[in-house]
Amino acid sequence: MFTQAELNALTAPLSNAARVIYCLLLRPDANKDTLLSKPLLYKEIMALINGDPQQNPVSRGREINPLIDELAQAGLVTIPESLSLDSSLNGKQLLLPLINTAKSYQPFHQQHYSMHRDWQPESQLFEDIASLIGLIDKSYEEQDIGEFVAYWLGRPEAVFSNYQWTQKFTYALKNRRTAKGYQATKKVGNQVVKVEPGIEADDNARKLVAKYATKPGNH
Repeated sequence: MFTQAELNALTAPLSNAARVIYCLLLRPDANKDTLLSKPLLYKEIMALINGDPQQNPVSRGREINPLIDELAQAGLVTIPESLSLDSSLNGKQLLLPLINTAKSYQPFHQQHYSMHRDWQPESQLFEDIASLIGLIDKSYEEQDIGEFVAYWLGRPEAVFSNYQWTQKFTYALKNRRTAKGYQATKKVGNQVVKVEPGIEADDNARKLVAKYATKPGNH
């Protein structure tokens, strides 16, 4: 049985093919404890969504990823940190954050609105989504929010729930920090994270200091 949060998200603008994937393939066998779907099988997905003669048939796996992206944008699925929509997801598992009734996200799906100037991400929801998608550095500045708000103020036709807006903001931060050319001084895994001001000696510097510190005649 679907949670109310799922039903709310499923009423968002989605293609029928994306809804079919979620309702008939991902949701029925999802693990409510781990939030993981069963492994995606592209052949199984294609056989199911190609049953509509009015739709152009899907013949390649890469045509399925945009449908998965629709579900991610609606908040119905989350792509684990180790995976990417730019690569094959065949045989991989997705996170279904809205199936967990123990920790309900229903209130965040009850109201839909376009972006406004005073928008702020839901703090605890941000923490939850950041953990789900593997965002290492969970700090952000007012400038990060301002840039996000300014971008979406220019798209008044976009209407989303609190969950979806916060999810988009979280993904925007991760995408920026994993983007090629992003300037940072520390890297953890495949992400760059903010480093607080300070002095950190590298191995060469430490060896140089040790060399001259032990040289006879130096006091």
